[in-house]
Amino acid sequence: MASDSASVASEPAGADAAVRATELCSLLENYLEPRQVQTVHQAFLFGEKAHSGQRRLSGEPYITHPLAVARTLAEMGLDAESLCAAILHDVIEDTPTAKAEIADAFGVEVAQLVDGVSKLTQINFRSKAEAQAENFRKMVLAMSQDIRVILIKLADRLHNMRTIWVMPRSKRARIARETLEIYAPIAQRLGINSVRIELEDLGFAALYPMRYRVLKERVRRQRGTRRELLDTVADALQDSLAGADIDARIIGREKHLWSIYQKMRSKQAGFHDVFDIYGFRVVVDDVDTCYRVLGHCHGLYKPLPGRLKDYIAIPKINGYQSLHTTLVGPRRIQVEVQIRTAEMDRVAESGIAAHWIYKEDGAASSVAQTRAREWVHGLMEMQENAGNSLEFIENVKIDLLPDEIYVFTPKGEILEMPKGATVVDFAYAVHSDVGDACIAANIDHRLAPLRTPLETGQTVEIITAPVARPNPAWLDFVVTAKARTAIRHRLKRLQSREAEHLGRRLVEQALDALGMTVDDISDRQTRTVLEELGADQLDTVFAEVGLGKRMPWLVARRLSGISGESRETGLDGRPGPMQVRGNEGTVVTFARCCRPIPGDSIVGFASAGRGVVIHDQSCNNIREYRNHPEKWVDVQWDAMAEGEYPVAITIEVMNRRGVLASVAAVISDLDSNIDAVEIEEKEGMIAIMRLVLSVHGRVHLARIMRRLRGLSAVLRINRRRG
Repeated sequence: MASDSASVASEPAGADAAVRATELCSLLENYLEPRQVQTVHQAFLFGEKAHSGQRRLSGEPYITHPLAVARTLAEMGLDAESLCAAILHDVIEDTPTAKAEIADAFGVEVAQLVDGVSKLTQINFRSKAEAQAENFRKMVLAMSQDIRVILIKLADRLHNMRTIWVMPRSKRARIARETLEIYAPIAQRLGINSVRIELEDLGFAALYPMRYRVLKERVRRQRGTRRELLDTVADALQDSLAGADIDARIIGREKHLWSIYQKMRSKQAGFHDVFDIYGFRVVVDDVDTCYRVLGHCHGLYKPLPGRLKDYIAIPKINGYQSLHTTLVGPRRIQVEVQIRTAEMDRVAESGIAAHWIYKEDGAASSVAQTRAREWVHGLMEMQENAGNSLEFIENVKIDLLPDEIYVFTPKGEILEMPKGATVVDFAYAVHSDVGDACIAANIDHRLAPLRTPLETGQTVEIITAPVARPNPAWLDFVVTAKARTAIRHRLKRLQSREAEHLGRRLVEQALDALGMTVDDISDRQTRTVLEELGADQLDTVFAEVGLGKRMPWLVARRLSGISGESRETGLDGRPGPMQVRGNEGTVVTFARCCRPIPGDSIVGFASAGRGVVIHDQSCNNIREYRNHPEKWVDVQWDAMAEGEYPVAITIEVMNRRGVLASVAAVISDLDSNIDAVEIEEKEGMIAIMRLVLSVHGRVHLARIMRRLRGLSAVLRINRRRG
């Protein structure tokens, strides 16, 4: 049966499902055609028969759960297909009924909706986390085809949370945590505020029952003590608006418990430090009146500085629009006021469901629907780039973080991003190709590095270069899921191409020692080798060689037809050394222990997954490879080696003012850069500087060290290799 269904204390056990179905149909008659209402009733009869004999943990007939899900959607005003799918949403998963039977009875559209909500029950997963992730991935794929899938799933989760109390405590906690981490944030992203608030408070009560009860009692007590003051504010505001001939509806608003709890946790504050628990919502006819009401509010009471937010001019990512301000009322009580039109109020409560548009109408989508589809499109791109379903769902959780900032493109377009987003996050939000090629940015016309966190109101212009590529270090500071998955995806592709290129070079050198080339290998011999190695093509074998997973000379022996595994016997000669140019990418890495640079005597070792690791021949760490000659790779620096390489030096200096500046000036004058610096005092008047510099090779390093020795404050200088 559906795994998370339970019973509800407020619903009498054994209640007549037919009565509930009749009540549902009566509700639907307010906005659906009679034939559509009849179709929904037929879905009830179909579902009741399919679930015959099945009961919830409370003892109720199982059909009461899908009926409750359908009623939630009916209160949102959804179409007949959604309601039929809601009633049948557990039929495929929990009964022998096939998708084709639903399609025959109610159409392909309803069957696809039901299938989109159904979990993957035919696959055995290694863990609950993997099962959750794969089911979520399946739901996202279905959402990309029809956004109503998530609306049905949210209504399903809402009823399960309302009826969770018969579940074992451990299962309650798991479901509640999943609700708070995934489903409530999804409801917020889709703008369905009423569902989001109820999911959060139900999840709070199930996950932290004691904290929930204590906080609920504190709010109840404070409500009584502040009622008179709040009534005073409401009356004053109503009189002011009436005097200006403004027709407005003023509604009292109380911050819900989960929101209060989250604010207390994030600010590490006590209950009495959370001032905006109570407030008002002012609903008017049009946008102009919203701003007039704001002026009257600020005329009555002083606004709290920094708390005015204009979500009408810049809507939230889910389409939410409203003016927010916090007033300092009588006895310095702080009251938040939200000002919006009736249409904005409807969207704020129901989000994407507020403007449900039937597909056959062909009408333009609402802002909420458009943004919801953009979000789902982003999810699809994210899941395509994710390595696995667990990585995908973690990225989704990051993407659903509620805090946001608003930044501008040079053309004046607004991008909403999570708080803490950096230049790289912005670049990938503009386009993946822009992110891949970014090297810096102009923030408000000032040059800024890629790791710079952005702030609301800034204008950001990305600077790109054709030869630029994603850097693994970006993963340390990006915050958006889109940037993270795109960077990982591009790095994997880059590494694969670089590994293939390097592997081909190594195998060609090994074949050259045998007096052969790749072109000399017959197609038949190639097919035989590929079959032996379990590869589909030769490029795959080259990539594995480049990543250090296969030895190039063994692959060369197989391709040449020489038998045996020994490297020495049967070879006409050793492969010539591989030329290291410095532009091989991520598959040739330089050991941090000895930091080899062009001009050094070097040795290479094949390391599985890392490719070829280059060490200085004097490095102490190469001892462990002495007994593994099969991992050796003969290498030498190419005469045209390019790029900059880190090298560590130690300088002993007189400890006096300005010495670091003098050292830095010499290094800068000689076209080098200081990547890291560490200073340690020694015997009072002497200091030890440990620097990591960027150099082009031994000649460049020697020139720098020679100039540094000429400084009067420098006592001793040497290169560190360990």
